[in-house]
Amino acid sequence: MWVDEWMPVIGMLVFDLISAVMTALVKKALEQGLNRLVLVTLRQLVATIFLAPIAYFKERSTRPELTVEIFVYLFFSAVLGVVLLQYTLFYGLLYTTATFAITFINLSPVLTFIIAVVLRMESLKVKSMAGAAKITGTLLSLAGLLLLSLYKGVPLTHQASAALSPAAAHHAAAAEGSGNKSWMLGTVALLANCLCFSFWLLLQTRLTKKYPAIYSSTALMFFISTLQGGALTAAMERRVSLWMLTSKLEIITVLYTGVVGSGAGYLIITWCVEKKGPVFTAAFIPVIQIMVAIIDFFFLHEQIYLGSVLGSALMILGLYLLLWGKKRDEASSVSCAANKQVDEETENRQ
Repeated sequence: MWVDEWMPVIGMLVFDLISAVMTALVKKALEQGLNRLVLVTLRQLVATIFLAPIAYFKERSTRPELTVEIFVYLFFSAVLGVVLLQYTLFYGLLYTTATFAITFINLSPVLTFIIAVVLRMESLKVKSMAGAAKITGTLLSLAGLLLLSLYKGVPLTHQASAALSPAAAHHAAAAEGSGNKSWMLGTVALLANCLCFSFWLLLQTRLTKKYPAIYSSTALMFFISTLQGGALTAAMERRVSLWMLTSKLEIITVLYTGVVGSGAGYLIITWCVEKKGPVFTAAFIPVIQIMVAIIDFFFLHEQIYLGSVLGSALMILGLYLLLWGKKRDEASSVSCAANKQVDEETENRQ
């Protein structure tokens, strides 16, 4: 009983810590000059080497045949869920802070819900309490996104600095204008990251039905994304020196993100989803943000801005309202199904 009740909680907290450390490592490595596409490619190569033997031995007797249709699904899963997903995240990390970037993860379930409603993959009963909670949560999350994007605010961790000369003040103002432009570019990249993740989740819903060997499909997706990332890097960057990892930080980042971030992290979250369901795992997303903020402030020495705090609070509140509405809908569906089954059994007896 203790294992069933608390191990998924411990597992999700470990996953959150893995994600927080990974975000901070990537942020630092990118600032020191590690190429984004090279990082994507090498990370997926390491993850493939780590996960492929596990997938082979775990699913060798249950693995379905790999058809052309399944390969097409895996190809686009790799494009959306790995190459574009990671590239946009790394781009956003380079021009914003780790705390700001991880905040956008809270938007992913909301965007997934909106897209699913538009594509009629998700039902929405407007007049029910659950439907009202979903709508309110969605609006609050979008309001938080707008606040994050348009209002940076004062730095809450700002330290007093010495007075600047007129020339230095002019250069500082120019740098601030350039910084604001870069911040907006980073914000757009992170929004694109959330959209990629949402479409990937919807694509995975269909893929798992057609190819239920989850470990094998993930290992194949990692391998395909390695080839995609390598081809894209070779087409855009012809310098061989980019592939050389020249510092301990770069080597640690590639190994950690590949083995721990992609490999072990995926195994942990898959086990937690299997034990407690997707709503339970999504509820732990904001914990990553708290861990990243601590690492961001104490180790990366990044500023924490008022707009980030206010926008994050709105997005987290909206996320939990949406999750509560989905949980209530699921409970209502289960109850209706049970009542229907009882009615059918009663009719059969009569």
